[in-house]
Amino acid sequence: MKVNIRKGDLVEVIAGNYKGERGEVQSIIRKKDRFGRYDANKIYVVVAGVNLIKKHQRRTGDVRTQVGIIEREGPIHISNVKLVSPRED
Repeated sequence: MKVNIRKGDLVEVIAGNYKGERGEVQSIIRKKDRFGRYDANKIYVVVAGVNLIKKHQRRTGDVRTQVGIIEREGPIHISNVKLVSPRED
């Protein structure tokens, strides 16, 4: 049975430090291999409120960017999440 996880779906983390937590899929990241084709083993999802990472951002010239410690969600491999309920279209 093939289950497609899409943006907006509710998923639960089934492995790792955030096991048991639920959240909505914000984005899906598909990486390519060295030939430019999408690799089926390199699919990641960004889940809201899960796998939070801190990035230390400094000022970069005259560009108006957010400065300081920025907390955001990091990607999780798609094999570590399971679909709880599909999005409502």
